[in-house]
Amino acid sequence: MNVYTYSEARQKLAALLDKAARDGEVRIRRRDGQVFVIKPQTRRSSPLDIDGIDLNLTLPEILQSIQEGRRSY
Repeated sequence: MNVYTYSEARQKLAALLDKAARDGEVRIRRRDGQVFVIKPQTRRSSPLDIDGIDLNLTLPEILQSIQEGRRSY
């Protein structure tokens, strides 16, 4: 695992964020010896969650569409 100095991190922040996303974490060391870890935040929702589409269909229209789909088989 690579450890970057504070100065390097300031100059290459975008690249370090990409590296953290790819490798899981990046460490940055300050002059006083403190080390900080930058990690991507985990997603709380499923990537398959999508917003619905409002088609303004009534219940009879939905049921008719289902029946027509079943008749074609």
